[in-house]
Amino acid sequence: MSVPDYMQCAEDHQTLLVVVQPVGIVSEDNFFRIYKRISSVSQISVRDSQRVLCIRYRHHYPPENNEWGDFQTHRKVVGLVTITDCSSARDWPQTLEKFHVQKELYGSTLYDSRLFVFGLQGGVAEQPRTDVAFYPSYDDCQAMEKRVEDFIESLFIVLESKRLDRATDKSGDKIPLLCVPFEKKDFVGLDTDSRHYKKRCQGRTRKHVGDLCLQAGMLQDALVHYHVAVELLRSVNDFLWLGAALEGLCSASVIYHYPGGTGGQTGARRFLGSSPADAANRHRPGAQEVLIDPGALTTNGINADTSAEIGRAKNCLSPEDIIDKYKEAISYYSKYKNAGVIELEACVKAVRILAIQKRSMEASEFLQNAVYINLRQLSEEEKIQRYSILSSLELQASPVHRVHVFPAAARVLCAVPGVPSPRAFTELCVLVAGTHRGWAAVQMRLLHELVYASRRMGNPALSVRHLSFLLQTMLDFLSDQEKKDVTQSLENYTSKCPGTMEVITLPDGLTLPPVPFTKLPIVR
Repeated sequence: MSVPDYMQCAEDHQTLLVVVQPVGIVSEDNFFRIYKRISSVSQISVRDSQRVLCIRYRHHYPPENNEWGDFQTHRKVVGLVTITDCSSARDWPQTLEKFHVQKELYGSTLYDSRLFVFGLQGGVAEQPRTDVAFYPSYDDCQAMEKRVEDFIESLFIVLESKRLDRATDKSGDKIPLLCVPFEKKDFVGLDTDSRHYKKRCQGRTRKHVGDLCLQAGMLQDALVHYHVAVELLRSVNDFLWLGAALEGLCSASVIYHYPGGTGGQTGARRFLGSSPADAANRHRPGAQEVLIDPGALTTNGINADTSAEIGRAKNCLSPEDIIDKYKEAISYYSKYKNAGVIELEACVKAVRILAIQKRSMEASEFLQNAVYINLRQLSEEEKIQRYSILSSLELQASPVHRVHVFPAAARVLCAVPGVPSPRAFTELCVLVAGTHRGWAAVQMRLLHELVYASRRMGNPALSVRHLSFLLQTMLDFLSDQEKKDVTQSLENYTSKCPGTMEVITLPDGLTLPPVPFTKLPIVR
């Protein structure tokens, strides 16, 4: 897995992943009109139950990330909705074939799929099908949300079946070993009859069942399974999956303590499985981990009747313990170079939680760790996306300590061979512009970094504008030597590109206004 999702938050672990994609040629406007309506159905209440099913939609998802679905089930694409134009019955067979080809991309993990066809009427469109919905046009597609709800209910039926099958596994000692892609070659030829191997299988399956319970809206059951998985996996030093079990425990606890979500306006998903009264009575600081007696388990490590354990699992991790367990999980992930994306996303999730807890120093530590996690070779655009999002997270969690990420991002962008694309770099410039408050030393450092990076970009006009801004806003804080250095640098840059009072328009449409000097250094 090589593509991180920087918008990940802890409550995403309770969601089912549904991919919405076009089939054939569909205009971007029409696709996103329908995508917006589909993705509006993000939660449904399960019939005859107090449980709630949460859905996470994506219009693009790398198939290689799907291979980590056994490790963390919220990464598994379980639903596919495709959108297509088809105005002629002659084109229908080819359209249907494309739909089946699309399903094969995620075929090993899909629970169900749907095809929404626009423009086809009569004949074929009148034949009843459960997996295909026909609409006369993009403007005339009533009851689409109801079809999406029915689709989600079909996903729940499959999810519940898989959860029950796993939880009541009758295979005894022969539990299959769940693996991530890079592990498979390491287990060839191992003694499958050893006690160590059986415990590994039990622990991973317990963790997997915990994931399924969390997705199925069974929070307390999930907590039980995660606690047992932690005990089993710790006993056999299965560090990668131990980290996943700890992260699952953290996610369930976050959902319990923060029902409003941790992802902010764009990512928050309210967990509706508990009442406001329950939220008011939740145990807060000082909550203890549940200690499950492994001896009470069945031979395969899975106990279908968790009611006795649930009674002891009313208290999940406290807010303080959540962060400690995230640190432990991340330390285990860091042992595996192929788990870099998992480690990075875990850092991002922890920062979002720390922002709510207003623990800015610890948030900064997690972000510093995230900056130095090695992934594959990133393009300039990907680097900008990475550091911009991490920087915005640091601003959210710690306005005073935002100095850490910005200079690091600028230095990375300037150090790569060649000249970075102006469009990519200017996004970082705009993030810093307009934040004139806080420590003067911090702002001067950032502006110097921007001037240096602008020079490396081969854009002297940007360098002049940033130096002018520095001189105008920081003059009262500069020493005599610093004033001399800045004015000398400005003289050097303006000899190549004279300063102007024109607005500098950046490639993405943002603008840098001119700097009218109202403070001038006295030169003797």
